[in-house]
Amino acid sequence: MKVAAIQMVSTGQVQDNLQQARLLLQQAADQGAELAVLPEYFCLIGQHDADKLAIQEPFGSGPIQQFLADRARELGLWLVGGTLPLTGAGDNKVFNSALAFNPQGACVARYDKIHLFRFDNGKEAYDESRVLDRGHTPTRFTLPSRDGHSWQIGMSVCYDLRFAELYRGYAADGVDLLLVPAAFTHTTGKAHWEVLLRARAIENLAYVAAAAQGGVHPNGRQTWGQSILIDPWGHVLAQQAQGAGVVLAELDAVALQHWRSQLPALQHRVL
Repeated sequence: MKVAAIQMVSTGQVQDNLQQARLLLQQAADQGAELAVLPEYFCLIGQHDADKLAIQEPFGSGPIQQFLADRARELGLWLVGGTLPLTGAGDNKVFNSALAFNPQGACVARYDKIHLFRFDNGKEAYDESRVLDRGHTPTRFTLPSRDGHSWQIGMSVCYDLRFAELYRGYAADGVDLLLVPAAFTHTTGKAHWEVLLRARAIENLAYVAAAAQGGVHPNGRQTWGQSILIDPWGHVLAQQAQGAGVVLAELDAVALQHWRSQLPALQHRVL
């Protein structure tokens, strides 16, 4: 199965971002992708965290969700919309949600980001809990691919990457592919992005597809980028450092089973 991790440099203009995503998704489909993953905040990286509140949508309706459904149907893709703000429990907070659509344009899975990022090194400061409600439920879905294999796919977002127990739970449920749409800061990405992604792949004997924001945004924020696809043995299959683009690789279900039978570490767990 060909998988595309879409890298973007999103702005504070929703329509500009959707147009950028449209072009990149078309490129992915033209190159034979069966699944495409957009990055976290693909639809908006605004001047302020609270800008998300102004474009929030109720789950099941809204122009951003319609855009994702239309692109999936038009391009015949399984499509994961990195994240978009869905209406939360209170007036001043939203969920940071990843939605999966099948090629018929139906939403088949919703994952609300569980772990909310907070970081302050004296120069940069972030606290997602100011405008985000956290999710509570790990989410996976089944993708019957053209090769006849039913891929089990586990969803996560960005900061979740630091919490290995989420991915271990997915592995225990038989997940084959872990998705990590993200907008890692340049500071934390330089230090930890690749090593954490490769660790999640190796320890869970699963493929990893990480679609990232990668560049300097109009609000001055710099994201790390390095959208990447990794196999269950920890090998990097494809990646892109910075800038908008499509990172594409073929995932092999037969090779996945070979690695898992050769090193059945998931069966050797004690704790």
